[in-house]
Amino acid sequence: MAAATGTAEQVAQRRFHKRTGNTLIPYLFIGPHLIFFLVFVAYPFFYGLYTSFFQFDFLRPNAKAFVGLENYIKLFTPGTIQFPVFWNALGNTLEFVLMSVPPLVIIPLLLAVLLNTRVPGRNFFRGLYFAPWVLSAAVVGLLGFWIFQSQGGLVNYYLMRLGLTPPRWLSTMPWAWVAIVLMTIWWTVGFNMIILLAALQDIPRQLYESASLDGATNWQQFVSITLPILRPVMVFVVIITIIASFNLFAQPFFMTNGGPAQATGGGATEPVMLRIYREGFERNQLGMAAAMSFVVATIMIAFSYTNFRLFRTRD
Repeated sequence: MAAATGTAEQVAQRRFHKRTGNTLIPYLFIGPHLIFFLVFVAYPFFYGLYTSFFQFDFLRPNAKAFVGLENYIKLFTPGTIQFPVFWNALGNTLEFVLMSVPPLVIIPLLLAVLLNTRVPGRNFFRGLYFAPWVLSAAVVGLLGFWIFQSQGGLVNYYLMRLGLTPPRWLSTMPWAWVAIVLMTIWWTVGFNMIILLAALQDIPRQLYESASLDGATNWQQFVSITLPILRPVMVFVVIITIIASFNLFAQPFFMTNGGPAQATGGGATEPVMLRIYREGFERNQLGMAAAMSFVVATIMIAFSYTNFRLFRTRD
């Protein structure tokens, strides 16, 4: 009787430990990421929001003063110091988004379609186009400065060898934007290409074979089969490309330093992230920089939501 009781208790304990173990296993996987998320995302987010309501100088942290919504009001009030430079930087960023997003979606799509065929050396070209993505933004910016600088730059060197008059890429408009956009396309086109290529490889080949038997041309197959199936992935690519373009910083920082200067304030290629950096770490106005960040974040969320609503797949 005692042996039977002991056996029953052991079985109950094993069941309890099994249930407890099965319950804890998911949290053991989630836990490390949750800790990193709380420390490096959630805490900075809420601390930044808190800072935006203060006049805060990181060189004098004990002298911060609560100003409420004043930092936000200054950004929307003409005549303040921050109004012209912030909206100039935001306008520059929107201009860059409009110039960079279409080629960063169309070119990767064309490359993905081409490299999804049995073209010779396709694996080599996949790696070749993706390779620049492994470089840091600082390296890309310095490479862009070396390639496009007026005196001794690689592009101008070959233009002069051809007998052409080279433009001052990094100090005149619109050439400064052209140089920044070209370096950005070269850097990030491979990342979008890989995403679209993976989506293309998931499309059943039977669809194309059936369309061919019905007499559909390659263009008709692309429009009627490829694009509709790729639509959710295309929406994702557009959204992440817009977000990445809004975060433009290193290329103009290293290539043009935000210039050329404008009489109205700010630089002609100064993006909003560079303006936030200068406001916080050159003018030591962290509260104002935080307010700028949250205004930009709100605009980015609105852009992303609008794109999702416009291009989402309807059942």
